[in-house]
Amino acid sequence: MSAIEELVAELAKLPGIGRKTAQRLTFFLLKQPAEYAERLAEAIRRVRGRVTACGACGNLSEDDPCPICRDPRRDATLLCVVEESADVGAIERAGRYRGRYHVLGGRLSPLEGLGPDQLHLEQLVARVANGAGVREVIVATNPSMEGEATATYVQQVLKPTGVRVTRIARGLPVGGDLEYADAVTIAQALAARRDMSETE
Repeated sequence: MSAIEELVAELAKLPGIGRKTAQRLTFFLLKQPAEYAERLAEAIRRVRGRVTACGACGNLSEDDPCPICRDPRRDATLLCVVEESADVGAIERAGRYRGRYHVLGGRLSPLEGLGPDQLHLEQLVARVANGAGVREVIVATNPSMEGEATATYVQQVLKPTGVRVTRIARGLPVGGDLEYADAVTIAQALAARRDMSETE
């Protein structure tokens, strides 16, 4: 295998990158000065060497514990359970949640060989049951079949702790048109409806 084919094959393993995009990226890199490729390679080495999972929540960070877990202004009684570290970033960008997180490290997916033992569920139960004062766990898994199965499983494993378990609402995006929404999304939006006085 040539060096070009080897790089194309490696880039094609990245999520969302198909073979054609991998080829475009390869030829883009070959057109750049050698220093560009060196900086990119060094940045990848650096991130692999510095970034680790937070021992408390599982979020990826250069520090352990991560800045969110260390922040005394965060509400330690609220715990938001997400599938991956990228989900923490998405929730943080919204700027409305001030609690802490627990990253599962994936979702239940038997087809991919991911069962309960591969997720950080024992750590979640320990965090809730150890007297840390968690009063609510918000399950924020993706609205896919796997995400829903994971949410249900999280609810079941937390039931013995007596903590309140809630699920994020699902439905129509802001700026979306009803005519283009799929039936499942509309059904979820109807099920998650609330009294208009709550929004005032």
